[in-house]
Amino acid sequence: MESFFSLPAVWQALFATLFTWGVTALGAGMVFVFKKENKPLFDATLGFAAGVMIAASFWSLLLPAEEKAAANGHSAALAVTGGFLCGGFFLFLGDRLFSRLLEKGENGSSRKRCALLIFSITLHNIPEGLAIGVAFGSADARGAIAAAWALALGIGIQNFPEGSAVSVPLRREGKRPLAAFFIGQASGAVEPAAAVVGALAAQKMQAILPFCLSFAAGAMIYVVAEELIPESQAGGKKDVTALTTLFGFALMTALDVALG
Repeated sequence: MESFFSLPAVWQALFATLFTWGVTALGAGMVFVFKKENKPLFDATLGFAAGVMIAASFWSLLLPAEEKAAANGHSAALAVTGGFLCGGFFLFLGDRLFSRLLEKGENGSSRKRCALLIFSITLHNIPEGLAIGVAFGSADARGAIAAAWALALGIGIQNFPEGSAVSVPLRREGKRPLAAFFIGQASGAVEPAAAVVGALAAQKMQAILPFCLSFAAGAMIYVVAEELIPESQAGGKKDVTALTTLFGFALMTALDVALG
């Protein structure tokens, strides 16, 4: 364990996101077991993942961003708020671009619609990989490394229903199980590359590290607000998903406090 914690941050970020990608593939593999979604279970899992990601955004990204900005003598309010809004706005622009492409492709071929689907999923997984990479790249103590692993665990948890939510509907629409699985797991393939970039950027650009951390947090919160929470409550069980969101937040908070 000691030798593992002593690995360079880039390697730890890579291993962590290989784990999150593997969880995505595990979720996508549900296509070989089920032909339709277990909607109540998926809604509860998405709610739980939303709570985990909200807590991770604060404890593992925003709070360290504030501390590092203050330590560097910069305006913490400007760096954290500006980075947070830029991260969310980046995802907002990506969503608008995807929506326009989807409108043009609605009457197109099945292959084109699948390509657009992969584009959308990839877009939302880039900031998650960056967030893990930046968390490892900025870790300057054992507790911070443990917090980065807790962040990876939280993102991995939400990747499971994400992989299933893509592959199972594709199977229901007539895609072969192997093809549906491939598309579903592809959503996590970008995370290792993004994590390596994030870790390298965090190590090489210490001056803008608070901005990078808060940028990743803003992107993650946008995903939670735009997709996870609305999707988790689409089945009408809002009280259940609200409780699972609270539990996810509490669990991530307990992990971060205990490990940090």
